[in-house]
Order: sequence, then C-alpha cells, then structure tokens
Amino acid sequence: MQRPVIAVLLDYEAEGSFSSRPHYALRTSYFTAIERAGGVPIAIPYLPGSIEPILNIAHGVMLPGGFYPFPDHFYGEPRNADHPSHPRSAFENDFTRIILKYDMPVLGICAGMQVLGAIMGATLHRDVHDVVETHTDHLNEKPAEEAAHKVIVTEGSKLHSIVGSNTIDVNTAHREALNIVPQTIKVNAVAEDGVIEGIELPDQRFALGVQWHPEFFQETGGPHLALFEALIQAASEK
Repeated sequence: MQRPVIAVLLDYEAEGSFSSRPHYALRTSYFTAIERAGGVPIAIPYLPGSIEPILNIAHGVMLPGGFYPFPDHFYGEPRNADHPSHPRSAFENDFTRIILKYDMPVLGICAGMQVLGAIMGATLHRDVHDVVETHTDHLNEKPAEEAAHKVIVTEGSKLHSIVGSNTIDVNTAHREALNIVPQTIKVNAVAEDGVIEGIELPDQRFALGVQWHPEFFQETGGPHLALFEALIQAASEK
C-alpha cells in the first residue's frame, strides 16, 4: 500500500542564522516523526496558488509550532488593519480553512493547535502566566527534550483512544493558550493547572491539536508517536 503523503507547513524567518534574507525553516524532528509513523512528509511554502494542487496530492496535513504574531482578533480584540499580517499567519489562516473545508486529516502542534482553535472561533490568552495561577513555566520549564508536566486526557475523546492513557507526561514551550472555546471544539486534555493542552473537532474526520511538542518523543509504542501514527492512519483512509 502506498504510504500517505503528509503536507507539512513550513515556518518563516525574516532573517536568521541560515540567511540574512527571508527564508522558510522547520526542525527536522517534524519530518522524521511523520516518516517514522509511516508517512511521507512534503514541505509546504506560502504560495496561495499552490494550495489546491498540493492538497490534491496530499492525504493529510500537519501544522507545526512556531513563535510568530497572531492577528488581534485571535485574542478577542478588534481587528486592526494597521497591524500587517505575519507571512505565516496570513497564509496559514486561509490554508487551515481550506483544510477543514476539504475534511483533510490534520494534526496541529502548539501554535498549530492554537490556529485550529482560533479558526473555529476560540480566543487565546496572550500570556497564560498572566491569567492562570500555576507553578509551571509553560514556556521554559525544561528543555523540549524533557517532560515538564502531566496532562489529563479526557476519557471518551479521540485523543484518549489514540494514547490509551488518562495522563501523559509532556514537554512545554508556549506562552499563549486557548481561552474561550466554542461548542464546535472538544477539549480533550488539560494540564494540572487547567491550561488547555489538547483539542479535537468532532465534526471533522480527523482534526486534532496538542499544545505540547510530541515530535521530540518518537519512541515506538509511546503516546507521542501514536499521535503521528493516528494522523497517518486517518490519511491512509482518504
């Protein structure tokens, strides 16, 4: 059987160690996790005219993490036309809407989860540490290669059926977090301090988001690789 193709949205840097000019960038662990789970990853640049052709050859999509500014309305604030859109955000918002319209299997990681939520009508906290009483530094508690806290998984959720456990040890590297969540979104995991750590969209065939970075933990049989395996399974059923 042909291995399903997973379209991976790239991140964007205006300048950095790779080049002083604008360039795409993304950690290799996203790609190796998809390959290890049985898929074939392909990288997606921000070219609106290529969306339809790409989705015609892809079987699933992954929206990665990243540190970049979201539009003001993601935080429940008025739209501000004076704030120019970040290149990734400008492309990703339309791209995500099209993914959901196609009912394409999608896994959102960290910022990718937040985008999935916002597109469905959720709002975000700009800085979770300003609004949640917590002993966890959700941005810098530990290096991404180490577990930083537990998440509690909702029984009966798609996430629970994937990981097969009521709790998971996860890493953390985020400042923003989902705030108000509409009924079109099911929260499937929370941290012990109540921060939303996972969502799924019941009306979609497979649309799952997690706040942590499972690509750093690729152990065979582990709950983190199982997320990628579930995406690959859903994509193979296209």
